[in-house]
Amino acid sequence: MPERNPILITGAAGEIGGVSRTMVDMLLEQGHPVRAFVRQDDERAHSLRQAGAEVFVGDLLNIADVTAALKGCRRIYFSMSLSPYYTDAVSLMAAAARAQGDIEVFVNISEYEQSFMTFEEMTAPEEERRSRLGGLVTQWSPQQRAHWIAEQVLDWSGIPTVNVRAAMFVENPLLTWLALGPLSNGELRLPFGHQRLAPIAGYDVAELCAKILADPAPHISKSYELTGPELKDMHGFAEDYGAALGRQVVYVPEEIETWNETYVDSAMAAFPHIAEHLKTLTRLMGRGGYGGVTDQLETLLGRPPKTVRWALENHPRIRKLASA
Repeated sequence: MPERNPILITGAAGEIGGVSRTMVDMLLEQGHPVRAFVRQDDERAHSLRQAGAEVFVGDLLNIADVTAALKGCRRIYFSMSLSPYYTDAVSLMAAAARAQGDIEVFVNISEYEQSFMTFEEMTAPEEERRSRLGGLVTQWSPQQRAHWIAEQVLDWSGIPTVNVRAAMFVENPLLTWLALGPLSNGELRLPFGHQRLAPIAGYDVAELCAKILADPAPHISKSYELTGPELKDMHGFAEDYGAALGRQVVYVPEEIETWNETYVDSAMAAFPHIAEHLKTLTRLMGRGGYGGVTDQLETLLGRPPKTVRWALENHPRIRKLASA
């Protein structure tokens, strides 16, 4: 039966991965009322209203706004753009949820790294941390630490929580718009050497989160580690980009720090928090920090995960480049 109380979806106007917006559409199609939390009343908010969602305009860092947005909702999906204040926002939502007292589920979009960011790993001697992180890196990114703290806060809160720890999205800037310039010349330039990765399609994460929100009981207090369907090296990725673009694409490996300087630092100069997170990801992936595939997504959805090629073929920036 559809939920009668509105389901609160934050980050509903975001773009990366499109998870929140896709979830809004899925839940509305299933007959669930949705309250979409957005930062600005703009064309994206108008689009949400046209789709049938109730739109709440507010600030996730304002406890009055958060409390007002939550009123009447019993199921929450929390997402926020990468931010130095991410933990603050999670904590405020948790505080509002505790004060309201009747929450059925708090679906927390987290990161795959949290599956191995244990307390023991994070407090290990410096040499052990360097071995895990690679090269001169001994600390996780500020955003990764924020997600770790957020999971602790939700655990302490006693709110019925589900942590969805997703691998890097195919739609991540590292794999899409930061790579667009070389792709227009038929080159996939990435700093991942011969490593194999299994990124996940944002659509799959949205479908799973919508499924949890529609029927939370079987999932409470669980953490899911989700990846794409298969490990693939960058030459395999190049084939997928080539298929999506309708032209030949070859993989050109780059040195990690050179690539970070060329692509991340130049594009994210005004956003140091985001830049540090993306650079930490490239170091982890380029040195083999993500080597596994889980079957949890297929088990939970009852179907194989979407492929990298499918996600690229359905990505607006890649489709635009294909038609150029």
